[in-house]
Amino acid sequence: MNKRLHTRLALIIIGIAAGIVVVFSVSAVIATHYHFSMYQAQASTSHHFSQLDYHLELALVQTIVWTCLVSILLAAVIGYYVARRISTPLAEMTQVAERMTNGDWDSRVAVRGKDELADLGISLNTLAEQLQRQERLRKTMTEDIAHELRTPLATLKSHMRALEDGVWEPTPQRIHTCYEEIERLTQLVAELEDLNDVESPGFKLVRKEEPLEAIIERGVQLAAAAYREKKVRLRFTVNPAMTVYADHDRMIQILVNLLINALKYTPEQGEVRIHAEDEAEHIVIQVKDSGTGIPPEHLPYIFERFYRGDKSRNRKTGGSGLGLTIVKELVAAHRGQVWAESKDGAAFYIRIPKK
Repeated sequence: MNKRLHTRLALIIIGIAAGIVVVFSVSAVIATHYHFSMYQAQASTSHHFSQLDYHLELALVQTIVWTCLVSILLAAVIGYYVARRISTPLAEMTQVAERMTNGDWDSRVAVRGKDELADLGISLNTLAEQLQRQERLRKTMTEDIAHELRTPLATLKSHMRALEDGVWEPTPQRIHTCYEEIERLTQLVAELEDLNDVESPGFKLVRKEEPLEAIIERGVQLAAAAYREKKVRLRFTVNPAMTVYADHDRMIQILVNLLINALKYTPEQGEVRIHAEDEAEHIVIQVKDSGTGIPPEHLPYIFERFYRGDKSRNRKTGGSGLGLTIVKELVAAHRGQVWAESKDGAAFYIRIPKK
């Protein structure tokens, strides 16, 4: 690849330069001879200058010919150098791309200079980093999904075997335990489908100006039953005049995910509050709980897939680890920001444009 490209570029550059020099030289020789012939025909009848004219013409022609040959040689040297400077980085990029195709994600292009080829090398290195990151995420996600599926399936298997062998009686409580594990699997699959939908290239929001109070009130209604069951208070304060430019259903989904997440880490008789503030071009929604908060070392990672500060992964507080990831993707689709703080409980903030 390197030699073929280098040779082709060199031949093209040398051919163009040599062609220009040859055409110029031939034209100069023909023009010189033509004008000398005219001069001799129009000169006086004296002929003692004819020998001198011949030598002068010969000297000019030889000068032009030698100039042509040296120019062609110089064009060949310059063409070879330029072709090598152009082809070498391209050939190196090709080799790096081939190594990446074979799974060597650590391959990088050595970037030299600040020209277009350097920009191409930087872009290729950026692409390699992104692909490497995506590969790590893919492996991590596969491992996490396997872990999430293994626990409920193992529980179901042991319960079914015990019931089949007659070790356990099929009591309502044990049947309900199996139902909970099946429900957990169903929720995990649903959230994976939802996340895949949000991250797909064809995902679109149906955004329009919406009253914020109606969105928050609907989200509170959907989460109210779970809050009553755990005996946690749920309150919200919002100016009825506030509006956001958002997808109505997706905003409710964002809010419900945050409310369910807050409920998991809020003790009984605790409280979760929703508050909205007007910030010029944006609306900021705060969901704050009265739980133990989020340890500082976990804050940078809580929006990553399957990440949870609670490593026990139990059914009550473990969740699937996808709820906050879906929230992050949906907020980003609204061209907003989401972040978390931990002080006297956990607080999640969403900033959404008003227009």
